[in-house]
Amino acid sequence: MPTAPATLQTRTSLAAELTHLGVAPGDILLVHSSLRALGWVCGGQETVVQALIDAVGPHGTVTVPTQCGEQSDPARWGNPPVPQEWWDEIRRSMPPYDPDRTPTTFMGRIPELLRTWPGAVRSDHPQTSFAALGVDARELMHPHPLSCRLGEESPLGRLARMQAKVLFLGTDYNTCTAFHLAEYRLPTSPTETEGASVPDPEHGAAWVTYTDIALNEEDFPHIGSAFEETGAVTIGRVGQALARMFPLAEAVDFATEWMLSNRVTGPIT
Repeated sequence: MPTAPATLQTRTSLAAELTHLGVAPGDILLVHSSLRALGWVCGGQETVVQALIDAVGPHGTVTVPTQCGEQSDPARWGNPPVPQEWWDEIRRSMPPYDPDRTPTTFMGRIPELLRTWPGAVRSDHPQTSFAALGVDARELMHPHPLSCRLGEESPLGRLARMQAKVLFLGTDYNTCTAFHLAEYRLPTSPTETEGASVPDPEHGAAWVTYTDIALNEEDFPHIGSAFEETGAVTIGRVGQALARMFPLAEAVDFATEWMLSNRVTGPIT
């Protein structure tokens, strides 16, 4: 027989635990989340979004990654791969990215709900978009150039400059988007060519390619572990989830120095 949940999580209890962790009114948050890790939440993802809004208050902003893995070149897909004879047809047939309609993929229920929340603003990048809700949402989300997925001119770069905090709710450094900004600060980061389907006034959709920094998160757990040793990370419990919070800009600065010392980079061949 299934057992009853150990504790009940509500909007009030989650907001109080976020405050206890260190979330303050007026904060700008970049949230990575696992709804399942939080335990039994009355109201599910809607309750979590409400609790985040409550914790930052009317002058704060909640931001989430709303990436779209399907908006990428099928020649690079590996989870799962698709036959080579499909590639051209996928490029022709992929619906163009639309901030209002295109769903997130592999981001979880909380980001997918927040991007559709009344007043939310989503950035324009077809592959690595973000969505934000709050007073700084529009300033943070626009512009988002095609050839700057997660660099200085992306929402991530502006989050760093505006002193945002990163909040992990049941997630870890494997998916720490903030560390990607460090890759753009390395003098010899490799580049790659990527593709996506974008709106085209004449034909409805067009497949475009662009060159950008090659993203690589393989060493992110090592960077995160070393960063925690600096004492910059606050660790606690929100619901049943292990939560971590830290300053985004400080994490990026640390990751940049770590990569300069530990990564061997160069152009992709």
